[in-house]
Amino acid sequence: MWSTVAKYLLRSKLHFSVAHTTLKVQRNKCSPCSSLLFVSRWQHSAPVYEQTCPSETMIRNVETLDAQRFVCVHWEDGGQSHYPYVWLRDNCQCPECFLLSAKARKLPIENLDVNTGLRTVNLTDTNKVSITWPDNHQSEFDAKWLKKRCFSKESRAEMQEELFLQEHQYWGNDLKMPTLSYEDVLRCDQTAYEWLCTLRKVGIVLLEGAPVKQCELVTLGKRIGYMKHTFYGYTWQVQDKIDANNVAYTSGKLSLHTDYPALQYPPGVQFLHCLKQAEHGGESEVVDGFYVCNKLRKQNPEAFDILTSAQIDFTDTGVDYCDFSLQSKQRIIELDGNRGLLRINFNNATRDSVLNIPVEKVQPFYSALKEFVDLLNQPENTFYYKMKPGQVVTFDNWRILHGRKSYESGAGISRHLEGSYLDWDVVMSRLRALKSKLQNSS
Repeated sequence: MWSTVAKYLLRSKLHFSVAHTTLKVQRNKCSPCSSLLFVSRWQHSAPVYEQTCPSETMIRNVETLDAQRFVCVHWEDGGQSHYPYVWLRDNCQCPECFLLSAKARKLPIENLDVNTGLRTVNLTDTNKVSITWPDNHQSEFDAKWLKKRCFSKESRAEMQEELFLQEHQYWGNDLKMPTLSYEDVLRCDQTAYEWLCTLRKVGIVLLEGAPVKQCELVTLGKRIGYMKHTFYGYTWQVQDKIDANNVAYTSGKLSLHTDYPALQYPPGVQFLHCLKQAEHGGESEVVDGFYVCNKLRKQNPEAFDILTSAQIDFTDTGVDYCDFSLQSKQRIIELDGNRGLLRINFNNATRDSVLNIPVEKVQPFYSALKEFVDLLNQPENTFYYKMKPGQVVTFDNWRILHGRKSYESGAGISRHLEGSYLDWDVVMSRLRALKSKLQNSS
């Protein structure tokens, strides 16, 4: 039964509505992987993304377009794809040109004739495209491999989504916190995959039932790969300290921020494990920064342009794991090459007094920043929750801004969270590896 369920989940595509659904885990002692999703109001499948092309991809015929220097593949479904000669030669899959065990190209670019022609192109009876090059080198390309790499706009977008999971589901104060079992994440690949897919798409996931002890985050980090070592160590203790070297190590309110913009490459994912919670105060708050950035882009394009262009100095100085003196330059809102949202870099505590912009642009910068922060703090954009011991919140530090209400501190430790970081490269690597493992096992 459970193998049937797993196969069904793997073949399904996620239809997840943040405003109306909550991920909940129910345990079943009879199942080796006891995490199942049950949702309020709507049922949906696990977040396993569909393959880009069908399992049986068939070619009708191939032809050469010498004027454009393309091989044209005509598919049985009526579509066609164009592949440049030079790209095909560069991506020859033979053992001489490609190391299969490492999935790495062996052909040096200096040995590539970028103006190559081809001698012959044929469709084999095994549904592969066979090419003979002018130097008599032979290349063979599988139909499914070619279809996934079609150069059409639609196919390229599908492949980028499959590789990077770029789709986001935005939310405000209507967030229904996605929640999974900590133990199931550790021992069940399907649940771990659900966790990372949801983390990527929604930006935040709460794990419940973690042991209430220090260094447990090391175990969770190893489930993915390895943690990011910073000047605060592999893990760090968020609690009120005398002569605190970070504003988080006080009992006062923490304004909404992302962590570590003083690093040139800030951590992508953050874990916070609740070990002790204050009796009064200490509620956490989170905001979907990308959701707010899109609002700012619409209502004040000039402010958005300022925050995506001005490079602002951040600094962090002190002693923890070792002594440190960090300095970086960041745009508050970082865009990718297509002007899509890539990362938010904002921590008011570590924003430097050094402001390396022309004097006449100082006032417009402050006005733009103030409007952005005011939007972040609007009640309809802010979600509040109070962590309990044994809960681990995991969130996208490039997208989610987080803060905390003040709390009452006493003679002992009133509130204690342990934190750690991972880079998105490491998290996405595990996500892809889990996806491949689950697909192969199905």
